[in-house]
Amino acid sequence: MDSTTPKLYHVHGMDSRDHLDLYLSNKEGMVFADDIIKFPMVNLYYLLSNGRIEGKFLIDISIGSFIHHLYSASNFFKKIIILKFQEKCIMELSRWLHDRTGAYDWSHTSSAAAELEGTRDQLQEKEMRLRSSIMQILKCTFEQENITSPVLLPLADCIISAWILEVISKNEDEYMKNLEKIIKLLKPGGQLILIESLDQTYWTAGAQRFHCFKYNEEFVKNAFGKVGLVIDYCAVQRRRNVSDVADYKAIIFIVGRKGK
Repeated sequence: MDSTTPKLYHVHGMDSRDHLDLYLSNKEGMVFADDIIKFPMVNLYYLLSNGRIEGKFLIDISIGSFIHHLYSASNFFKKIIILKFQEKCIMELSRWLHDRTGAYDWSHTSSAAAELEGTRDQLQEKEMRLRSSIMQILKCTFEQENITSPVLLPLADCIISAWILEVISKNEDEYMKNLEKIIKLLKPGGQLILIESLDQTYWTAGAQRFHCFKYNEEFVKNAFGKVGLVIDYCAVQRRRNVSDVADYKAIIFIVGRKGK
């Protein structure tokens, strides 16, 4: 493992396939399934199926190239736009979106989604529905006010942001500025779903170690209040695995509603 100064995800980039294989694969011995795959999927499905999250247009701003959390969302949101910091992640996602040779195999997560929803006989339909819901995959940067410039997106009914703020923010000030840029894409009354790691200082992908801004549950809740988000739901799962590739203590799934 690289022992030099931790890299910044949005500056130095990472190998998207290494990241998927390490944290989100179906390989034997993959220890992160309960925290990173199952926990977000269960919570999102619960909220969607109970009508606590709704709308037609969703923006996803998440680390890497994963899509497992969007299966249930595509049952409700007819238009999904995905924002990525890296061309490699866009290429990885595009390969899956267009069902090209070498695309990542997400069958273990589509099966998990189908089991949650009681639709195990509709696996192919789930893949097709998600693909048809994804309208665009765009590059973004938080170095400018409009993070998708020159493209101007319509305001979203819902935004999902998974494991991004902690890896692109070096301190509390940057975290708050980046959070504000995300909610600028959200319409009044819309909801932000934030999935993050708590008390984490680093994570790895391949041989590279990456920076992570460390904070706790109280910090996230206070941050929501400061930017005018009213908390609708919050679930925290203590870490379920043993591994030194990342040092988080828990995963938080929190939903905030923007004031009208």
